[in-house]
Amino acid sequence: MRFNDTQGKPARSVAPTRPAHVSGVARPRRRRQPATQRGTATLFVIPLFLILYAAVSMLWQPPLWMAGVYAGMSLLTFIVYAIDKSAAQTRSWRTSEATLHSLALAGGWPGALLAQQWLRHKSAKQPFRAVFWVTVAINVAGWVLICSPYGRLQFGII
Repeated sequence: MRFNDTQGKPARSVAPTRPAHVSGVARPRRRRQPATQRGTATLFVIPLFLILYAAVSMLWQPPLWMAGVYAGMSLLTFIVYAIDKSAAQTRSWRTSEATLHSLALAGGWPGALLAQQWLRHKSAKQPFRAVFWVTVAINVAGWVLICSPYGRLQFGII
């Protein structure tokens, strides 16, 4: 099929457009939350964890390598989120949500939280966020347990 421009000349590089509505019903637009609402968790959770980390460090003196694990996993997780955001924009291969959750569970949740805030990636999808917060809670509770005298005896990690 040939298409002509407004002056009757053959048009070049014609591509079909997506319809604004399907079956006569307008598509609902996805509303984004303001940054102030989405950033609240980041503003409080990471500093609260740092306070908890300091308190646990004074009480039970976990080894320094544990702080290194959190820093390294956070950096890795932030990078993976950035790569996934880029892939989402170019419609190429994506990182699975299970991988993102596994990284958060392994100690990368501070980096994931910063990536969600700064990169605006995976910050509005409620099912993902619900599982993410469960991984944060499990990670922090597990870390406290492992650092405790009970955890030292039971797990022998420290």
